[in-house]
Amino acid sequence: MTDTALTVHQTARPHGFPTARHFAFVESALPEPPSGGALVENLYWSVDPYHREMMDDVPGGFALDAPLEGRALGRVVASRTPRMAEGEVVFHRRGWRTHAVVTPEEVRRLPHHDGVPLSAYLSVLGGTGLTAYVGLTRIARLQEGEDLFVSAAAGGVGTATARFARLLGAGRLVGSTGSAAKAGHLTRVVGYDAAFDYHDGPAAHLLAEAAPDGIDVFMDNVGGEQLAAAVEALRPHGRIVRIGTVSQYNTPGVTVPRFDHADIVEKSLRMEGFLVRDHTDLQDELYDFAVPHLRSGRLTPDETVVDGFEHIVDAFLDMLHGRTTGKIIVRSR
Repeated sequence: MTDTALTVHQTARPHGFPTARHFAFVESALPEPPSGGALVENLYWSVDPYHREMMDDVPGGFALDAPLEGRALGRVVASRTPRMAEGEVVFHRRGWRTHAVVTPEEVRRLPHHDGVPLSAYLSVLGGTGLTAYVGLTRIARLQEGEDLFVSAAAGGVGTATARFARLLGAGRLVGSTGSAAKAGHLTRVVGYDAAFDYHDGPAAHLLAEAAPDGIDVFMDNVGGEQLAAAVEALRPHGRIVRIGTVSQYNTPGVTVPRFDHADIVEKSLRMEGFLVRDHTDLQDELYDFAVPHLRSGRLTPDETVVDGFEHIVDAFLDMLHGRTTGKIIVRSR
């Protein structure tokens, strides 16, 4: 173990897409755990779209010139509490740093699932997978044979949504993404029946081509024009699950496309958003659902793994610019 620690700080508020100049790596002496706490050396870090929203001057957003919050997995290397054993691997949210001081209340112990890679606890078994699982089972209340449209389908939540929807017996799966290469990846690898590059034309037209008979559920990670298109394509009693609004994160002041609000009434549609942090009580249920499929090979985590904490900002920026697929995870060397 080294004698120094690195943390990532946000140094300025971005307008539009952030750049590396909005961040700084700060070196400090390795912290000592206080009585009742423990020092964790981080092994894996989660890179998530919600970090972009938190960079703005919003309630609960990131403070400037302070370590950034984030999901991480780490090994306890020094403990001053009997509730955390040295050598134990834990999940916590004090993430964008090489080392973190935590209390037992701030961590979640990882279960021992033989044959499951550690990174899965940040992807299909972590917040990403839990978001997809809650959206499908609790918000959409997906029924066997129902057809889905998923925006930002090549991202972590989008790929997990498709994998889980297949296991839950969904019908036709349609996804949108930002390039033809990604659209091909979605149909060849992830399991979508059809996928389109949203740059290729009006979203309503592209969705109508991919789902000519309509859809029952829209898992919305984007908002904007694709949300308007989905309202038009939804069948009676369709559901819209609002997960994120990526289309607005880097384009402040963008005009939000309008849709026919009468459709909500005339087709008896339901739109509901949620925060995954309000559903952590379903974590064990997610394990029960997903782990057997991981072990059997029916479920494959979609991950882009980047080696080296020094690359965490680059990994984040690559994700925002659509240069990656699946869940983005940074791994210590």
